[in-house]
Amino acid sequence: MDGVDGMDGVDEMDKKKRTTGMLGVTVIALLAVACGGGEAKPHHGGHGMTHDFSDVDKWVAAFDDPARAEWQKPEHVIALMEIAEGMTAADIGAGTGYFLPYLSRAVGPGGKVLGLDVEPNLVDHMTKRAAKEGLANVAARAVAPDDPGLEPASVDRVLIVDTWHHLPDRVAYAKKIAAALTPSGRLTIVDFTLESDRGPSPKHKLSEEALIAELAAGGLVARVVEEDLPDQYVVEGRLQVSAP
Repeated sequence: MDGVDGMDGVDEMDKKKRTTGMLGVTVIALLAVACGGGEAKPHHGGHGMTHDFSDVDKWVAAFDDPARAEWQKPEHVIALMEIAEGMTAADIGAGTGYFLPYLSRAVGPGGKVLGLDVEPNLVDHMTKRAAKEGLANVAARAVAPDDPGLEPASVDRVLIVDTWHHLPDRVAYAKKIAAALTPSGRLTIVDFTLESDRGPSPKHKLSEEALIAELAAGGLVARVVEEDLPDQYVVEGRLQVSAP
């Protein structure tokens, strides 16, 4: 998922297909959108959605569409993360690996990038993409829908694009990310605004306030980050800093 998709811009395509009667895909994940039929369904417990991401070619066409750069602004998103060379960064719900080249350049040769997704076919695609594009500091691996599989205090930056609203238990997931962050680590979540025509249906979208509350319940201090994105907002979470 593009992001676990991450699934950017795909809901808009889904609407077009339904309009022309071309329905046909079940809809999760971590980047928010389905480009071929099927209705989004909530996970048990009322959180999250489900998508089928096994058709790699379809998601490559959606997530890596050159037109995405106009509204996703990947360089801008990476700049907001304030990544330093040598850091370890994880893209959760990395999907086809759209953000991996940008993260790879940001952490530099001495850094490390993890592309994480629940769909094994997308993980295989990311592995091949990293090899083809010479991203020697990038490693992709499959993770469970409810666990990023990160070691304690092992990552400096975590990026989740158009994926947070898909997670089945977001507070529990936030706790696992908090445990994986280094003391100065940050979680950056990019997701669709309530007003945006892109992304999931309104009932599956989250407000910035709701997302911040979920991160707080997961042990992170969160805030809205000022950005220049036409369809999305950015929320940043950090570990609670104890008073001296």
